[in-house]
Amino acid sequence: MISSRSCKNLILLIYLSISLQLQVASSLSSPSPITSNTDAAMLSSTLTPKIITISETIWRKAASNHSQRIRQLLQPGLTPLEHNFNSGKSKRRQQHYIDDWTALDPVNPIYNFLIEYYGLKGAKGPRRLARWAPDPKLLWEEHCSEASSTTIVSSSPSVEKEQLYKAAMKASHGLGGVLLENANIDDIGGTLHMRGGVPVPIMVEEGNPQEDTEQQLHGVLYNPAVFYNRHLPLNNNNNDKDDKERKQQLLKTIAPFQWYTSILKQTLNSDPILHCYGLHEWAMQYHPEGADPPPSAKYQSSLNLRVSRQVINDTVERKGVRCTHVDALRFFAPAAGPLNHHGASLQRMDQLRLEQKGCVHAHMDLLKIGLKLQGFIDSELMVDILEVALAARKLDVEASPYDATEYGAGIVPIETNEGRKVYRERQIGLMQRAEPVRQRLLDAYEVFMKIAFDESLLLGSDEFVGGRGKRTPSVVDDNVVMSKSNTGDGPYVAPERLAMAEPGGLPWRKNLIDKS
Repeated sequence: MISSRSCKNLILLIYLSISLQLQVASSLSSPSPITSNTDAAMLSSTLTPKIITISETIWRKAASNHSQRIRQLLQPGLTPLEHNFNSGKSKRRQQHYIDDWTALDPVNPIYNFLIEYYGLKGAKGPRRLARWAPDPKLLWEEHCSEASSTTIVSSSPSVEKEQLYKAAMKASHGLGGVLLENANIDDIGGTLHMRGGVPVPIMVEEGNPQEDTEQQLHGVLYNPAVFYNRHLPLNNNNNDKDDKERKQQLLKTIAPFQWYTSILKQTLNSDPILHCYGLHEWAMQYHPEGADPPPSAKYQSSLNLRVSRQVINDTVERKGVRCTHVDALRFFAPAAGPLNHHGASLQRMDQLRLEQKGCVHAHMDLLKIGLKLQGFIDSELMVDILEVALAARKLDVEASPYDATEYGAGIVPIETNEGRKVYRERQIGLMQRAEPVRQRLLDAYEVFMKIAFDESLLLGSDEFVGGRGKRTPSVVDDNVVMSKSNTGDGPYVAPERLAMAEPGGLPWRKNLIDKS
């Protein structure tokens, strides 16, 4: 069996080989070799390639603090080491991940949404959240050199920094990045995010990496422009099949980021709905006489109901359901669909019209949106997002018809007038807490896209619904018909954006409107 260290060294050698091949390919496909000067022009007049170094002492302390904060938040939901979910743990401990991360408890109602909604399964789920990466915003800010924790290594570095600068620029194809000094190959995928981490090998006189790659790195560099191969030129030649295919692939890559940007903008610009009272959970258990049993009755099956079936039915029927979260509708009991004021059938693109800042599930989904950027997002922001998501989940569970007191949850009896008053007060507090976090996440998305992708690919995205400076769908008439031209995806529309959600229906990807 190949040892973990040997595997990591092999990965490094493969990465360096691929990087060299990409450099050769780019030189063959362009009139002249790519240099840091041409890359600077490609990035934009406001973003000049540079190497920003963070000293080992600073970044390791930041990474440690991040991991500790994640552990504090997740600790109540983690399974003990001897739990059968961690049966493969001892074998892994003999390899690389020598830590005490364990899997989240899938029956803990406050934490199991991290598994079911966002795929944070096994010990690798919490470990993924605990990994650290530098904020790419450092590459965008003009005055980041004023920060005591960073140092800019310019194109005219001092003698002692010259080797580092040349090696980092070579590894980044002239695009630069944030370099974590003395980070080693074991840090990638352990302390640091594997996604986006570029090893910067120490070079010898002729510019080749050391033969012995073990521990022979200047550090690890992060730059989304490198990860998305921005150094490879786009000729925008529709007659060039390869160029056209690459551009189409990039548009597909960008589309989810544009979609989430639109969702964040829509939510920030929305008016809150403060009379939903979390009834989506009750709609899942709705079972009037003569109706088929609700498919989602098995949801949270490890918990007892704290109220009778009749109380659930009466509460849902009292004034109906006002749920704006399109993802929730699919889990409604079929009989509850007609009671939703926003429709018994919704399309994914209705999210741009309905998503609003009072929704607890919209706060939880900040984590899903943040995870999409992992490796290229401020790690402190990710912790703040997780904190908001867990607070939203706790209110969600406490206002449900389930008894989760065994897991430290309270009860918000929204079936009563007093309970609805309490829910509304906590909903407002949570909304106010989530607002600045959502704005920071939007800022992170906008900076990421400016750094990662060629400006020409992003041009025109503002013409679509949710684009910067445009009025969002929250102000249009409810009868508006959404189309491919206003789905928030920009020039490319993912098929799942044109999908249908119905109570007890199929997942988005299996319930497409246009199945051709």
